[in-house]
Amino acid sequence: MTDPSARTLRTGLAAAVVCAATAFTFSAAAPAQADEGPKLREGGVPEALWNYASSPGAVPGANDWSCKPSSEHPEPVVMLPGTFFNLGANFVKAAPRLKNAGYCVYALNYGFTPVSLGRIGGLGPNRESAAQLDAFVDKVLASTGSTKVNIVGHSLGGSVPMWWMKKLDGARKVDKYVGWAPSSHGTNLNGIVDLGASLNLMGFVTRLSNLARFPGVVEQATTSDYTREMWADGATVPDGPQYTVVMTKYDTVVTPYATQALKGEDVNNVVLQDVCPTDRAGHMGLFNDDPTLQITMNALADGPADFKPACRGFGLQLL
Repeated sequence: MTDPSARTLRTGLAAAVVCAATAFTFSAAAPAQADEGPKLREGGVPEALWNYASSPGAVPGANDWSCKPSSEHPEPVVMLPGTFFNLGANFVKAAPRLKNAGYCVYALNYGFTPVSLGRIGGLGPNRESAAQLDAFVDKVLASTGSTKVNIVGHSLGGSVPMWWMKKLDGARKVDKYVGWAPSSHGTNLNGIVDLGASLNLMGFVTRLSNLARFPGVVEQATTSDYTREMWADGATVPDGPQYTVVMTKYDTVVTPYATQALKGEDVNNVVLQDVCPTDRAGHMGLFNDDPTLQITMNALADGPADFKPACRGFGLQLL
């Protein structure tokens, strides 16, 4: 006579073997899931200062050329830093956040000249910088297999893409554009440029900038040939992309701040203080301003135009 307890044990073992075999068969047949790994840590001012000198061409989350876009985020994001900055410093907060959200993220240093010391960007002629962007976007599209990219640019990093979209047929390659205090319409530097123009000094300043190898800086003046030619065909942006501009009333670099706004069919201009009245982030401070990043993420996700960010983690009150 068979021991009931032994029979129960054999039955349990058989069931375990069947379950194990089934699980093995299923796991072998199912496609492997990519291990996302730990989330990247978002950097702040200390990391930006460190990267400016020690890592001007690399930042966590950006320029992984093995990345393939997901169905949720089919367009890679291309980011451009502002004048005098580099991608290592400018995107210590944005690149990890975008990567953690599932985007393929890329960033470009442009406008380097012999006086850049490998760190100071945006000095070269802006038309040449736009050509560099064109080549970089083509490289990103070829690597990812995407047909369009999203653009995120800070200051001059918002102007160079505008030239590329308007003058180099780049608009057809862009799904969404987000500009942080973009200098697309130029700046009068709180009236200094206007004063210089009234005294007929801007020609001298331009010649000096060309000699010193930083023409891209002066080309951002409201009076420059670059700015005038940018908008010679009208004040509206090219059709196709969706445009979002984030501005701060405390900007003392691209002034008047209201001139940063764009005009067009699908444009959303956001003044930070309209959504977060106590946010005193300046022009430079947008790089680590959390409401600015929230607005950026909302725009890239095709969120509502009247999106209200959580008013916390304000950026530097600088410039």
